[in-house]
Amino acid sequence: MTVTALVSAKSCGVTTSALAMTLSSTRPSLLAECDPAGGTLRAGFFQAQITAGTGLYHLAVAERAGEDALAQAFASHLVGIDSSGHRQVLPGLTDPAQAPALARTWPALAQVMRVLSDEGGFDVVIDAGRLALESGRLHSTLTPAPLLHGADLVLLVVRATDQALALARHMTEPLRNELTDRGTGADALGVLLIEDGPRRPHEVSEALRLPVMAALPWEPDTAAYLAGTAGAPRRLKKSALLSSARTALGHLQAAASRRALHQQYPTAQLRPAIQPSSVAQPSPAPAALAAPAAPQVAGVLQRLGQGRVDPRV
Repeated sequence: MTVTALVSAKSCGVTTSALAMTLSSTRPSLLAECDPAGGTLRAGFFQAQITAGTGLYHLAVAERAGEDALAQAFASHLVGIDSSGHRQVLPGLTDPAQAPALARTWPALAQVMRVLSDEGGFDVVIDAGRLALESGRLHSTLTPAPLLHGADLVLLVVRATDQALALARHMTEPLRNELTDRGTGADALGVLLIEDGPRRPHEVSEALRLPVMAALPWEPDTAAYLAGTAGAPRRLKKSALLSSARTALGHLQAAASRRALHQQYPTAQLRPAIQPSSVAQPSPAPAALAAPAAPQVAGVLQRLGQGRVDPRV
């Protein structure tokens, strides 16, 4: 399936979008809350029902004990968010001061995400949070760069406002350079548009010189529920946000598949960088993590039934 990383130039609904996509997936799905600035799902969506004893930080400790320990810890720190256990969340950091401890763990986690997608059939959505730059490049501590390197697609989450575009414009070139030099290629980069403003998809695409790969409507009631600031709307199952998130995942899966085909057949004609349609068709790029996963890491697939279930969904 697909590994999709969501990032932003400023708080633009990355976590809410990632959660909507995870809940809407028609396949097994995982949301990894990997924002170095700290996670919000624990206090928000989970209403403080998940303690600090569960989550991302503990994987840094396990990784130092070896890949097998990481695989076991990864599965045991997931939290189920539906009754079937097919949709899971890895809660994020409780303190930004924990972020430096993950610097050597990000590459191993990127491989785990790859295994879940390629061998487990999971839709993996990575909440990588707000981007931080250092000398024009992604900050080595404040951005989980290896997760972006290994993703099939990296989406810059942007609201449809001039203010959001002004902030996002400064992030596009560093992201392009990063994905070109160390990731799956610059054409992995696109926009997830939050339709909370007057700008249309083609205007956003032209302003950022990036394809709009998917769009989500602005639906305050459902967004507030996912953020943990309100109860579930009466018509949650018919939510336009969740329905659009399901459609978006389909577009992203198709885009990732096209990129994989172009990797296999590199002489095929490439599509232009910017498409005129609201949902663009990016050209494929080679996978950054092509090496087979270690058996110990692949063992995480056998342990995914251990996640706890949140009864609210």
